[in-house]
Amino acid sequence: MNQTVVLVNLESRHTFWRFSTAHERSLRAAFPHVAFRVVNEERAPRHLAEADVYFGWRFEPSWLVNAPRLRWIASPAAGTDHLPVTEAHAAGVALTRSYGFHGRPMAEHAMGLVLGFSRGLFQSQRVQRNRAWWKDELAEEFFDLAGATMTIVGCGAVGEHLARAAHAFGMSVIGVRRTPPAATSGGITWTRPPQVRQAVAVADVVVDLLPATRATDRFFDHDLFPAFKPGSVFLNLGRAVTVDQQALLAALDAGHLRGAGLDVYEPKPLPARHPLRLHPRVVLTPKSSVFRRAYMDAAVAFFADNLHRYLTSRVLNGLAEAPTSPAPS
Repeated sequence: MNQTVVLVNLESRHTFWRFSTAHERSLRAAFPHVAFRVVNEERAPRHLAEADVYFGWRFEPSWLVNAPRLRWIASPAAGTDHLPVTEAHAAGVALTRSYGFHGRPMAEHAMGLVLGFSRGLFQSQRVQRNRAWWKDELAEEFFDLAGATMTIVGCGAVGEHLARAAHAFGMSVIGVRRTPPAATSGGITWTRPPQVRQAVAVADVVVDLLPATRATDRFFDHDLFPAFKPGSVFLNLGRAVTVDQQALLAALDAGHLRGAGLDVYEPKPLPARHPLRLHPRVVLTPKSSVFRRAYMDAAVAFFADNLHRYLTSRVLNGLAEAPTSPAPS
């Protein structure tokens, strides 16, 4: 029987997203009969001919032609919209995303944005240089989290983690999901996408965690934003394409929304004079909601569990579906 070859291409300028020698040693110790070959971005395509498994951040569709042995593409990322899901399915190659370890940093990030708006922290930072005192303004602006409602649209594993954080502040949570759990989960009131207008109408905070699909393209649009509760806050930690940015700006300019916190937007980065960059009620973060010091440790552990599954012919966790489903998750 041929030895299984795993090609690893996980470079990053950030140490917490980089595959280290310690990670390599741990995998070699756990899988002594597997050959691990760690390569850089430039060399990756040339080594695919001998690989059964590929573990990396990106994979170009054209690389499949030179990968006759390849059976599995594994990504440490939560999303797959940057990966060749359709092409991999056509070639008979499994493609997996990772999950289970993005929830904590994303929940912390979301709650940081919520607190920034609810306590007037962003407003204070904005005016502190040219105002002597602004206490009266904040007295009109702040809102209590205890008793407030958060609606999470695309409420999967990350959303459930965020719901637990919101509950700790006394918030109630509505989860919008294509297929809600059969039983009550984590104190979340579940509903489906057709009822999203009712779900956002009662929310003080709306969080977008939708993936990028045909059905979620511009999901938040000129029809949905007006249905929001007046004075609510909108956060997008999902995908930029799920939001019509002109519709968002219109809702902000009309005073219908208190503010928006965006971790994703189009284009990336925004031009210096873009209206979202300049808007006084918009806070931008540079796609940093998944920053976590132990990110690669968790990603390698997830991959190792899946590699055990692969070697014993069991179903892999995180399998990406062929892009045929029309409904948001």
